[in-house]
Order: sequence, then structure tokens, then C-alpha cells
Amino acid sequence: MFMIPITYWIAIVFRITMGLDLVERVTMSQTKVKTLPDAIREFVHDGSSVSIEGFTHIIPYAAAHEIIRQKKRHLTVYRMTADIVVDQLIAGDCVDSLTSSFIGNSSVGSLHELRRRIEGRGRAPLEYHEYSHGGMIARYLAGASGLPFYPVLSYAGSDLPKVNEDIRVMESPYDGQKVYVVPPINADVAILHAQRADTKGNVQIWGLTGIQQEVAYSANKVIVTVEELVEDDVITSDPNRTLLPSHVVDAVVEVPKGAHPSFVQGYYDRDGDFYRQWNDISKDPETLEKWLQEWVHELGGHQDYVDKQGREFWGQLESPYVPSLPVNYGSRRA
Repeated sequence: MFMIPITYWIAIVFRITMGLDLVERVTMSQTKVKTLPDAIREFVHDGSSVSIEGFTHIIPYAAAHEIIRQKKRHLTVYRMTADIVVDQLIAGDCVDSLTSSFIGNSSVGSLHELRRRIEGRGRAPLEYHEYSHGGMIARYLAGASGLPFYPVLSYAGSDLPKVNEDIRVMESPYDGQKVYVVPPINADVAILHAQRADTKGNVQIWGLTGIQQEVAYSANKVIVTVEELVEDDVITSDPNRTLLPSHVVDAVVEVPKGAHPSFVQGYYDRDGDFYRQWNDISKDPETLEKWLQEWVHELGGHQDYVDKQGREFWGQLESPYVPSLPVNYGSRRA
């Protein structure tokens, strides 16, 4: 009977072992999962420019609280709708410059700390640059496309170019028409929130998707906090929902309830009571400082924030289960 040398089997076992080790190392290298403190520590530095987006929906509050908790300073913040999350960052002494196209507490109150800073009545001044929503979208599109500027026709007749010298006029090379243009946004880091992702950083969003994709592609680094991490086959079963593919994401962080008090479609509703309360909280600097101490600085992290709210509180905000109809992604048979 023909005998196979033992050295052959040793070589086979060695190759299999090395191959499995290589697969494991490749798999480990593919993961984008980080903790929230580590992601903020690695990508957000003093003096960084930061895009924080999410329109009414999926606003990354937990990430903003971690920025305040880590006492990041001298940030330049880009946010189309400067709302409570910006007021909190400013109150945390994190922001030197703000660029936005809207300021307000979602039609239920004012952002008193932001107003104090702009009016020179706060602890430090705030540099402010104003655009329209269309202008901010154009800036993100330019940043995502690698363009030096983007045309915006809607500024004709507006007073915004009078107060913002970066809104400029050029002549169209085709018909000589005067066209307003805006510069790109290329933030050091974009911080976004979403429903779910896999460990590689393929991120799925549904509901109000806004301009999350353009913001991600315009930034140098991207942090995405998500309600849950899921298996690869959950992502691949519905690929059209993957707005942010893994190649554009640098860190994905599982942060359940990470968008509160804003809402996340299919997970929890908007906390309207908190939005109404914020007007009174931010109106008085001492009350605002006490809120930051209680709900940010004195907590070890976002899970403490969730636990402090209590199970009954979250139960009141829980979304009903309303699934969409299934989609057949079957391909033509050979």
C-alpha cells in the first residue's frame, strides 16, 4: 500500500493553519468597529473642522456629547440646521466657528447660548458664516466631487452675498450669464448617525436620508454611529439601503439611542418634550451649565445617559413595527 510521508501531512496542516490565520487577520483588518470614546479621540482633535448632519432625523447627539465630555476645543462646525446639538457644543466651549443655513430650536424655541455668543454676551465670541440650504448642499456637493466651487442661481436678488464674502459671482463661459458660486466643504471629519451597519462599515439609512452621502464623501474621515450592528447578510439582503459603503467609512460605532432627542425611523420617535424644555434650559447660563454637568460631564458615557433616562421613558418613544413590503432581488437564470 502506498504510504504518504508524514512531512506531506505536516505541510498541509501548516498551510491550512497559516491560511486560516491569514483569513482571520484579513477579517480583523476589515472591521471598522470602534467605541465612541476611541472614535472621537482618534478623529476629532482640537482645531478640527467637523461636519455634523442629520435633518430632524438621525442627528448624532451621543457623538456630540462625547466631544463635549472629552473637552475638544476650537472646532469649526458645519451643520445645515444648527439646532440643539450645536447649542450644546457651543455651551461646552467646543466651537469657535459655525457655518450653517438655519439657526433655531426646530420652531419651538431659541438657541440662547448660540445667540449669546454671536451677540458677544457669552464666555467667548462665535464666528458665524451664513448660507441658504441650497448653498450648503452645493458646498457639500463640491466637496464630495472634488470641485473648486459649485454654482447657485438662487442667490440672485438675495442679501446673503452682502454678508458672506465667500459667496461670489463669476461669468458663465457659455453664455456670459452672471452666476453665484460657493466653495467646497472638505471637513477633517464628518459625524453621522444611521439605523444599522455591518462591521466593515457598510451603513444603511432609511426615512429622511438628507445629504448624508454627500457629507461623507466630502470629508477626510467619517464616523458613523448606528442603532445596531448587524450581520453581513442583513446588509446584502437589501443593498439599495446602503447609502454609505464601507470604503467611505473610517469608524462605525454601535450607539443605541444615539440620536436622542431627535428620532430614528423605525427605532424611536422624536422627544418633543425635550425640544420644548430646551428653550428654558438654555435661556439661563447657570441652568444650562447644570444640565451639561448632569447629563454629559458626570456620566461615564452614552450608556449611562440611556440608563439615567429609564426604561419607562424609552418605552414611551418606541416606534411601532411597520415593515416595508419585501423586494425580489432575483436575477435572470442562466
